[in-house]
Amino acid sequence: MIITLKDGSTKEYSQPVSVIDIATDISEGLARVACAGELNGEVVDLRTVVDKDCELNILTFNDDAGKKAYRHTASHVLAEAVKNLYPDAKLAIGPSIDEGFYYDFECPSFDRAALDALEAEMKKIIKKGAKLEKFTLPRQEAIKYMEDRNEPYKVELIKDLPEDAVISFYSQGDFVDLCAGPHLMSTKPLKAIKLISSSGAYWRGSEKNKMLTRIYGTAYTKKAELDEYLEHLEDIKKRDHNKLGREMELFTTVDVIGQGLPLIMPKGVAIIQTLQRWIEDEEEKRGYMRTKTPLMAKSDLYKISGHWDHYLDGMFVLGDPEKDEEVMALRPMTCPFQYYVYKASQKSYRDLPCRYGETSTLFRNEDSGEMHGLTRVRQFTISEGHLIVRPDQMVEEFKGCLELAKYCLETLGVEEDVTYHLSKWDPNNREKYIGGPEVWEETEGHIRSILQEIGVDFTEDVGEAAFYGPKVDINAKNVYGKEDTMITIQWDALLAEQFDMYYVDKDGSKKRPYIIHRTSMGCYERTLAWLIEKYAGMFPTWLAPVQAKVLPISEKYAEYANKVNDRLRAAGVRTELDNRSEKIGYKIREARLERVPYILVVGEKEQEEGTISVRSRFVGDEGTKTIDEVVLQLTKEIADKVNRNKEMEENK
Repeated sequence: MIITLKDGSTKEYSQPVSVIDIATDISEGLARVACAGELNGEVVDLRTVVDKDCELNILTFNDDAGKKAYRHTASHVLAEAVKNLYPDAKLAIGPSIDEGFYYDFECPSFDRAALDALEAEMKKIIKKGAKLEKFTLPRQEAIKYMEDRNEPYKVELIKDLPEDAVISFYSQGDFVDLCAGPHLMSTKPLKAIKLISSSGAYWRGSEKNKMLTRIYGTAYTKKAELDEYLEHLEDIKKRDHNKLGREMELFTTVDVIGQGLPLIMPKGVAIIQTLQRWIEDEEEKRGYMRTKTPLMAKSDLYKISGHWDHYLDGMFVLGDPEKDEEVMALRPMTCPFQYYVYKASQKSYRDLPCRYGETSTLFRNEDSGEMHGLTRVRQFTISEGHLIVRPDQMVEEFKGCLELAKYCLETLGVEEDVTYHLSKWDPNNREKYIGGPEVWEETEGHIRSILQEIGVDFTEDVGEAAFYGPKVDINAKNVYGKEDTMITIQWDALLAEQFDMYYVDKDGSKKRPYIIHRTSMGCYERTLAWLIEKYAGMFPTWLAPVQAKVLPISEKYAEYANKVNDRLRAAGVRTELDNRSEKIGYKIREARLERVPYILVVGEKEQEEGTISVRSRFVGDEGTKTIDEVVLQLTKEIADKVNRNKEMEENK
């Protein structure tokens, strides 16, 4: 039996041998840090026995899968600690996640003191260094085993496993957990651990189920790495849009209005309006025609589009479909409305492409557990649009949509933070989609070529396409690492037939157009959340809700300060005048805390000379300038959408 290692070298054995024994054979040092194995490309437990020729990679904490095994073991230690201190607690699930692990329990919630006590108990367990032993049981024995231990959630999990599933457990001393693994050989290698927080979580993610208590934690091999991560968490707290956006008075929520229905406040509106005007102007430069369509429609419309069959649970329905003659629904999308704009008059091949854009308010009935701040809401506004094109125009127009999206991301300064995804159909789940395999393969091939042509890295995701066509999803992560789709561009060669859309071709025959569903920048609310977190509230000047603050040194210079403020406002700069009878140092500190890009101070000297003392968030003191110079500087920076935040980083 020949084992081929990652570096190309080989090991030969005459009998079956475990992954950990192979690691030990390579070196004792490697065995000590081994977390899991990768056998012919599949992640396996260190206890896995190899009995035939294969390729093997020993995974350590430096490998993603190794981290998961390491942190998964830490989650079992947490579960043991909870059972030690709270014997009546019931175990649910405890997986590793990107930045650590969590475990769900049926038990009272934990405050910081309780988490600290659990952390201390975990360290005691780790110090004992108990071996983790894996064993399997037949289905009925496994059920009885967990029933005897009074673990109802584990029993439910076992019963839901396929009939032919291997049901495995891991023990560490007296503690046993249902688990598929992989795990470390013992608890001893666990070094730097930290329990981060506790929150509520519905069993299996459904609000219909019992609310459990979830504990989040993380684990590293070195204390320095843990300390760095904890510093990162502190930065996250400062950037979290749900906290910072409220502190900056950009948005708020009110219980009596409802979950997922944020109130955008004046400063937040200033940012969204800036984005909207910019996007609408840019689209019009690129040949888009604007529409304004209703916020609701009869169910008939959604039945034609297929949304009534494929998306009904996500819609707000007005009326009873079983009883009422006419049932309305708030729109979750704009597409069919714009199709009827197209259909309002006959189109020839010369009229295409028709590029329709709309600032659309949409409604989606999101699950309460999914909603968060501005990133997932029930009412939102989007830079939506649809292009109706001839088949021979499709590739070029789709490329144009991607280039517009890329331009928007670059202008916002966030392009480096996104990932591109080609979302494909799943040929093994055909009932979910309309259209045949040949259509899907052809369109996916076109999109793949376009992405390659514009030079972006992308991944291909099977099963993520819309029911009517493949798409490009441009995703970004929030400060907590959760990925959301920011921009979507969809290829649609099918829906035109359902809506009987056509154009008259050169030969006088009627032809079906293709459709591109797209957004330039995505949902304004989600984008605002993204920008808050990206810039920690320190927006580039063109986006800042207050772009400059005028501060008179004392009341004696209030009239001149008013003159400066009025001049800047007349030039289109968003300014505020702070003429309170406070000391200038106090007013400057407050303006800094408000993250205002420019602080404009005026006193006796400035009044006499017709100048302004300029301080910026980017470089500090910028000296004394004339009013004309300041107006020119700010208006140009705003018009050109200059991002001076890099200067701020350079000057730290």
